Amino acid sequence: MLIAYWSPKGGSGTSVLAAATAGVLARRCGATLADLGGDQPAVCGLARDPDVGLRDWLVAGPEAPAEALERLGVDVAPGLEVLPYGGRETREPGAVLPEAGAALGVTLRDRSSPTVADVGSLMRTDPEAAEALLEVADVTVLVVRPCYLTLRRAVAMPAVARGDLVAFVDEPGRSLAAPQVLDVLGLSNSVKVPVRASIARAVDAGVVVTRAPDVLRRSVREILRQLGVADDAGQAA
Repeated sequence: MLIAYWSPKGGSGTSVLAAATAGVLARRCGATLADLGGDQPAVCGLARDPDVGLRDWLVAGPEAPAEALERLGVDVAPGLEVLPYGGRETREPGAVLPEAGAALGVTLRDRSSPTVADVGSLMRTDPEAAEALLEVADVTVLVVRPCYLTLRRAVAMPAVARGDLVAFVDEPGRSLAAPQVLDVLGLSNSVKVPVRASIARAVDAGVVVTRAPDVLRRSVREILRQLGVADDAGQAA
């Protein structure tokens, strides 16, 4: 199974939610966290960013061998490995073919344990490849803040119409509420993710996948329940 998290704008919380979801699933049956945003080494508490990763596999093209992905995995917690982004050298936007995005999605989808993809930077640098990956994912979660700029970008993206769920990052003081955001996006299913200092502290400490705050775990379990995915206690939603 492939669960893909994405957002039309950086800083929406995509990487944190993807990491927390992978951590919840890892406790039940093992999981893989595919980092297409570049932030997961820091979120997961690694001392450094791996030099080689999924970006390099994607740039190699759709004929890149699937078994090469196995050599990229980094264990970050019991039952959880990260496939890092890598490819830190500068590359021109559009270097990744859409066919490569689809091939990666199929490969991740067909792994023996669930895979959570943080689509992240790929959506901004190679949107066609990101769209192709989202098309083959089992479920997609659109992460949005109640931000006009985010919504303005989102409504122009075809992937929004295929979204299975909206993770609404509920920031206090914003003028937009969840019903308004869903109405603009033309979607109906959502989960509110509260903004809390405890989540920020967990991110800063690099312990989101191992010691996520209860408020974040509850949000992730509700996301999995609405997606029809079993929770970390092995109970089907």
